[in-house]
Amino acid sequence: MIKVYQEPKQKDWPSLLARPQFDASPLKIKVREIMEAVKEKGDIALAEYTLAFDKVAIANFKLSPDVIEAAEKELTPGLKTAIQLAKVNIEVFHQPQIQKEERIETMPGVWCWRKSVGIEKVGIYIPGGTAPLFSTVLMLGIPAKMAGCKEIILCSPPNEKGVIDPAIIYAAALVGVSSIYSIGGVQAIAALAYGTETVPKVNKIFGPGNQYVTAAKQLIQEEGIAIDMPAGPSEVCVWADETCIASFVASDLLAQAEHGADSQVILIANKIEVIELIQKEIEQQIILLPRKEMASKALMNSKAIVIENTDDAIAMVNEYAPEHLILSIDNAAQIAEKIINAGSIFIGNFSPESVGDYASGTNHTLPTNGFAKAYSGVSMDSFVKKITFQQLTERGLTNIAPTVIEMATAEGLQAHSKAVELRVEWIKSKM
Repeated sequence: MIKVYQEPKQKDWPSLLARPQFDASPLKIKVREIMEAVKEKGDIALAEYTLAFDKVAIANFKLSPDVIEAAEKELTPGLKTAIQLAKVNIEVFHQPQIQKEERIETMPGVWCWRKSVGIEKVGIYIPGGTAPLFSTVLMLGIPAKMAGCKEIILCSPPNEKGVIDPAIIYAAALVGVSSIYSIGGVQAIAALAYGTETVPKVNKIFGPGNQYVTAAKQLIQEEGIAIDMPAGPSEVCVWADETCIASFVASDLLAQAEHGADSQVILIANKIEVIELIQKEIEQQIILLPRKEMASKALMNSKAIVIENTDDAIAMVNEYAPEHLILSIDNAAQIAEKIINAGSIFIGNFSPESVGDYASGTNHTLPTNGFAKAYSGVSMDSFVKKITFQQLTERGLTNIAPTVIEMATAEGLQAHSKAVELRVEWIKSKM
């Protein structure tokens, strides 16, 4: 099961907390080859790669209104109700993030303000495969729509029958996605980045994916096309003590591990006995999971660490900077305030990560691989550009002119100074 480390020295933390690494060089060569083909051949390349990788021939990648309408009928009433409730909660949480324009008079006659403008065209990639992530459609489509993005283009891989999972289609229609395409993998990222005969080129690309999709997003970012954030395999850190409920913690660890063999699980506990109880629960629960083989592989890459001192445990969490952090400890709310590096924090025994993944309202698209030290999760800000404005009256320009002239002259930029001096002279000539 999970390998245990007792009171590791701080100098050993970086290696202990390191994410699984792999050599991406050969992968990137193949990814670049696919992207260049899509850039040059457009829809023809999309069809070739869809046949090669998804084993299905598709003549028209864009879903018709009839296909979109039919998808709803394939869902149970219970699932539709669940998706609708999650949508409401996500909207409620994101609504206050819309910033109102506020005009500020920095000095008499000098007015400045900032306006949020929705990114015109955004692309959303939704993985299919063994876990069709329709929840991610909600997490990305809802703030995109609320931010005022004019076009929201969704790509998701087709199954062996050439169709996208109906829950993905239903969620996309529910949140107001503009168009849906049956395209997966690297070729989908390339289509969104460069545009083809049928797929519009977008300004920013969002969404998770496997290592190939991640590499494709990194490559297009190097070309100046915006992406949501650097991303890698999903991860969780659970901090537990004697007040935890061991079965709950075990279920949280397994919920993360079932994402895939490259997912990482970190368990921090104040005593070895806490870890032993949780390990027993994992052994009992994992045998019942349909994805137990995948979860077992993930657990092999995971760690359980005994840290008795609270301040040291806080320091370790902040060093790891987890995508998800679950605090199953005494005084969890107070401890949460001391965490400065995490994507999303789940406080107490009754706040499982699963709730944030689906329906509490917070966004589940979060920074992984330690990027929580510098990046935030997706929010309304991710879908807007912020444009600053300034407007000066004659009085305002006269007031600020000496400051600007002094600074421009000191930097040796005489034309900057002259642009102000000419206006001030004109204002004085009217008096």
